[in-house]
Amino acid sequence: MMIKGVFLDTDTVDPGDLDLTALNDFPISWATYGTTSPEQTLPRVRPASVVISNKVLLDRQILSDSPNLKLVVIAATGTNNIDLHAAEERGVVVCNVRDYGTPSVVQHVFALILALTTRLPQYRRAINDGRWQRHPHFCLLDYPIRELTGRTLGIIGYGSLGKGVAKVAPSFGLQVIIGQRPGGKPQSGRMPVDELLAQADIVSLHCPLTEHTKDLIGEREFRLMKDDAILINTARGGIMSERALVTALREGIIGGAGVDVLSEEPPVNGNPLLEGDIPNLIVTPHIAWASRESRQRVVDIVVDNIRAYLNGRPQNVVA
Repeated sequence: MMIKGVFLDTDTVDPGDLDLTALNDFPISWATYGTTSPEQTLPRVRPASVVISNKVLLDRQILSDSPNLKLVVIAATGTNNIDLHAAEERGVVVCNVRDYGTPSVVQHVFALILALTTRLPQYRRAINDGRWQRHPHFCLLDYPIRELTGRTLGIIGYGSLGKGVAKVAPSFGLQVIIGQRPGGKPQSGRMPVDELLAQADIVSLHCPLTEHTKDLIGEREFRLMKDDAILINTARGGIMSERALVTALREGIIGGAGVDVLSEEPPVNGNPLLEGDIPNLIVTPHIAWASRESRQRVVDIVVDNIRAYLNGRPQNVVA
């Protein structure tokens, strides 16, 4: 008998450039949807035994009202869109996808660092405005450029992503220091966050958003940083205070910031970081993870998770 399955939000992973054919190798009859609204979720989940969701919310009510459901595969690492306690109570296995995006995230982190350090947005704007074309000299030196060699990169969150960034850093002559993540198990070789902020020329965030890391970087922490320091956040928006960052940049408390994540995504209600007149800020739309290769790995691991479950050996289980 064919199992029923549903992929609730393929558009969040695949804009049309990925290979999803391996999903059809299973004895599962798939219904696939580019997006699923809250009103559509229960009618689509209720008939299914297997559900794939990236960001669609599966709360206690939906899980309770879906008697056929046996397996939820999250097409991401984060589990905040699934009520894990309710899933456990119902006997629903929940798996996630891990360690798929490190090359993509590392690449994006250094793209932001390099763009900010070499002042690429400002120089590009100077060309678009015609300032170089009107300049009396062969080069335009309006925005000071810094070298990375000899500077210090502080990393808060030393999982696979933080380690990936640390591995590349010496190629640019950067010294790496590691912060002790609040709420994490104390480990040798890691310094308190306040000490790291005071020493680092660049701070890169790679920790999860938890009760211990929410608003980890706020007004007090920005004032601990060097006045030419750069903050990079490709982790979660809630780890830093967005309003405090705006103030820090406008008042020259720090030198610049590259942000790939916001507290609300998409920012349908606006966001302080999108006000448009903030100096030395680059905001990207949560794409650090989103290389084609990375997204294909997500799909491949989703397939592996389903295969392992059907073979009686669930993997990457979070509930």
